[in-house]
Amino acid sequence: MQRKFVYFINPISGTKNKDELLALIKRRTDKKNIPFEILHTNAEGRYDYLLEKIATEKITDVIVCGGDGTVNQIAATLQGTAVNIGIVPMGSGNGLALAAGIKRSPDKALDIIFKGNAAPIDSFYINGNFSCMLCGLGFDAQVAHDFAKQKKRGLITYIKQTIKNFIHAKTYNFILQINDMTVTTEAFFISIANSNQFGNNVTIAPKASISDGLLDIVVVSKMSKMKLLYAIAKQVTAGQVDGAHQKKYSAKDIYYYQARAVTIQNPEQAPLHIDGDPANTAESFEIKIIEKAFNLLQP
Repeated sequence: MQRKFVYFINPISGTKNKDELLALIKRRTDKKNIPFEILHTNAEGRYDYLLEKIATEKITDVIVCGGDGTVNQIAATLQGTAVNIGIVPMGSGNGLALAAGIKRSPDKALDIIFKGNAAPIDSFYINGNFSCMLCGLGFDAQVAHDFAKQKKRGLITYIKQTIKNFIHAKTYNFILQINDMTVTTEAFFISIANSNQFGNNVTIAPKASISDGLLDIVVVSKMSKMKLLYAIAKQVTAGQVDGAHQKKYSAKDIYYYQARAVTIQNPEQAPLHIDGDPANTAESFEIKIIEKAFNLLQP
């Protein structure tokens, strides 16, 4: 079957030169004799028109040149279809791409796309909103909200916002229902992950898989700031999933669970991010896995 591509380029994601990327895409795709079109992402994040375009023009692959937020918007539209989604990582974190083994180099990412190996991966809903890799409540969400307000993007800006927020980080009260357990905690943040990381290879949920039918829930509880640094470093390198036999929450730095669904009560309305983009928070959340949500081109 003849492949046909649509490339989407986010003109504001990351800091890389988009003119060089455009030239690379045109040169390499022409060499493969694959028909293609290059479009810009839109500020509203609405891609409903894609479904009709795919059907009428027989598009087989949609390639996202951007970050996790752009992948989220396009994958939300294409979930459940037979279209393959490819990623050329151009964001500040690129969590889903890195979790899937897709290289940051546009050349190497295109190698994976042209090879054409696609496999279904999971996603999840949080109060009906689509997430392809990670959402968070608390500290990391506040970083996302502040980062979105900055004129200059990129990793350095993200690090600066993380350090600034770490100094002033506060805890929030949460009540979670996971696997017939009730977890009541005061925590700096909660991450609900389908991929294993925040981005930039920071693996907050090191046991997570993008296709195992499970959510990974990481609860970082109240502790001193110095202890927090150590606990997160330990979690990043060797986080262990807590067994379902633990019926009652006890004093521990970080809890790590796996489940198909989780309910979170958020009485203090801790801030929320979805796939790295700021989102409106709520007093409660229903979160559930979407198995085999879309087909991702990967190594």
